[in-house]
Amino acid sequence: MLSPVKIWRNQPKVRKLLGKKGQVVSFTKVHVPPQGFESQAPYIVVVVKLTTGDKYLAQLVDWDKENLKTGQKVVAILRKTRDPGEEGIIPYGIKFRPIE
Repeated sequence: MLSPVKIWRNQPKVRKLLGKKGQVVSFTKVHVPPQGFESQAPYIVVVVKLTTGDKYLAQLVDWDKENLKTGQKVVAILRKTRDPGEEGIIPYGIKFRPIE
C-alpha cells in the first residue's frame, strides 16, 4: 500500500537529487516488472555514480539504443515512478535522463 505519509517524508531526498548529474555505471532491462510497474515494462534500470561520488539506482527514461552504455552522462529528473494503486495516489520520484 502506498502511503501519502511516505511520499511526504521522501520529498527532501527527491529535492536534493533533482538536477544532479552523473554517469551510468551499470544497467539492465526489466522485462517482468513487479506489481505497480506493469505499464512501464520493458524498462531500463541504471546504477548512476553522481558527481558527488554517491551511487543511485533508478529508472532511465527518454533513452535511445545509443544511450545504453556505461559512461553515459545522465541528469536526475522528476517523473511518475509507478502506477497509482487503489488509493489513487500518483507517486513521483527520481529517474534519470540521458544528456549530451
